[in-house]
Amino acid sequence: MISREHVKRAVVVSARFLIIGALSTVIEIAAFNVLYLLWGMDPVWAKIVASLVALINAYFGNREWAFKNRMRRGRTAEIVLFLAANLVCTLLGAWIVWFGTWMLGSPGPLLVNAVNLASIVIIVIVRFALYHYIVFRGARPPVELAASTETVDVGTR
Repeated sequence: MISREHVKRAVVVSARFLIIGALSTVIEIAAFNVLYLLWGMDPVWAKIVASLVALINAYFGNREWAFKNRMRRGRTAEIVLFLAANLVCTLLGAWIVWFGTWMLGSPGPLLVNAVNLASIVIIVIVRFALYHYIVFRGARPPVELAASTETVDVGTR
């Protein structure tokens, strides 16, 4: 059975992830629109660049706040996993924008932004799963250490 404390921790982590995600989303949308509308960049490339800009905020916010109570596996390994997870998410987001704009023909800025927002919603779900189960999961303690921390009831005489 899942304890009340476990549920509370899951809710807190999820809420923090969503707050960091909301801030990163604002950064991504702003960067996307500057690149796409003001600088005339292709929407797929604008999506990729905007995602990379928001990535910096996402790493530090999630590492230092949302998932701060997780055991750390080492900064280098964590950054490699973080970059790999976000490469998957960025490519998936770019594919969704490409596919959506391709399906709509030659959409205007409003429809392109609607497709971009839809991609963000999908990516949030994928990203949380990757962060929670892979990136910020933390290293497991060695078997010997885990076994030595278990309590054994030997009784008292």
